[in-house]
Amino acid sequence: MRRHALVASRRGAEETPLVRGLLIAVALGFAGLFLFLPLANVFAQALSKGFAVYAAGLTHPESLAALRLTLLLAVVCVPLNVVFGLAAAWAVAKFEFRGKAWLVTLIDLPFSISPVVAGLMFVVLFGLQGYAGPWLAARDLQIIFALPGMILATLFVTFPFVARELIPVMQATGSEQEQAALTLGAGAWRTFWHVTLPSVKWGLLYGVILCNARAMGEFGAVSVVSGHIAGVTDTLPLRVEKLYQEYQSAAAFSVASLLALLALATLAVKGILEWKARRAEARAGAVAETGP
Repeated sequence: MRRHALVASRRGAEETPLVRGLLIAVALGFAGLFLFLPLANVFAQALSKGFAVYAAGLTHPESLAALRLTLLLAVVCVPLNVVFGLAAAWAVAKFEFRGKAWLVTLIDLPFSISPVVAGLMFVVLFGLQGYAGPWLAARDLQIIFALPGMILATLFVTFPFVARELIPVMQATGSEQEQAALTLGAGAWRTFWHVTLPSVKWGLLYGVILCNARAMGEFGAVSVVSGHIAGVTDTLPLRVEKLYQEYQSAAAFSVASLLALLALATLAVKGILEWKARRAEARAGAVAETGP
């Protein structure tokens, strides 16, 4: 870590103040123009007709139902993705097996497929006219235009995040610690809880945060399988689109501001975790330098 910081500081010293200032100005300008200003405009538009209108848009029964459904999708999908991400990352990072490259490719698949196409895949599989549609209808089971379909679509678009955060962390830590623990008599489960999990906890937390953010903000796949039933299958992103199409711009921006606040809270948690991780690394480096 110190070596990378030393190289970065030398590189920074080689650049002239003009070049450094220009690069910083360009980065800040783009961030302000394409990130900060649109975000600030969302809150400005939401409050443009007064706080009473803003509060009314947030407390509307359909908006509250959309909020509950959005949080429910996150609560269901994030733990499932944690289980999958841990299992997939452990398999990829710790073992060599036939089909490993295929597994990595499948993990990355949702990144390359449009969310709308992902939603259509589930419609083809579980819709009334789909492959499993008649079987489901005969047993009075509904996947599409209901909560199960929305969970499946959200799982599909979010499952790479935890695994993709954990794989490089597990590969970097290696398997020496686990082998040492097993040699000393620790069981597989105890080794996982006391050796493997603590060594990857920051990567796991980052993956959970990113997965949660995507689960709450997903639009395309959920839109295809939800049916847009007001108060039943509308999430916050779908609620924003519906309000905007109905020319209720103030209410649409009010709900959008709630989504923005959830995203900002997610980023704040991520920033705090990164700060704690840097402090932990700095303390570990200081202890290593002083030594016994």
